[in-house]
Amino acid sequence: MTHTAAEYDGLARRLRVLEDKEALRALLVRGWRALDHKDWRTWSECWAEDAVLDFGPWGRTRGKEAIREKVEEAESSFPAMQHHLLNTHFDVAGDRAIGIGYMWFVAVTAPSRASSPYSMGGPYDWEFRRSPEGGWLLVSQRLGVWWTDGEDGPGAFG
Repeated sequence: MTHTAAEYDGLARRLRVLEDKEALRALLVRGWRALDHKDWRTWSECWAEDAVLDFGPWGRTRGKEAIREKVEEAESSFPAMQHHLLNTHFDVAGDRAIGIGYMWFVAVTAPSRASSPYSMGGPYDWEFRRSPEGGWLLVSQRLGVWWTDGEDGPGAFG
């Protein structure tokens, strides 16, 4: 069976979209695991300089450095935490992409209360763009809180 140039071009485009979707997933996993380890430098490398974070309890935060400072201030007080990314989906259009997913955040509020963590969940909406170096960066993130459980001892989110 002979394939046409158009068929190969179509295959190359579909493969590029699949590779981009995997790169977006990997970007988020790398960044959110860095959050769990309080590796603020690695986490902030996932964001564009002009990024916007829109998080219900905090309102809007603009700029990569301001976002890092806000999140570091809020999450530094937790002795341990886990950020779970669930049901993610990405749509890629050239050098831009959008994504959706869900957050399930669980944190130990004090070492003596490890068996009674604070948790919350809600929807993520992301926008990404390809960097000049070819990788992906977060341009915006909107995060809603649909539910919470336990007590936010440090008062990080409210």
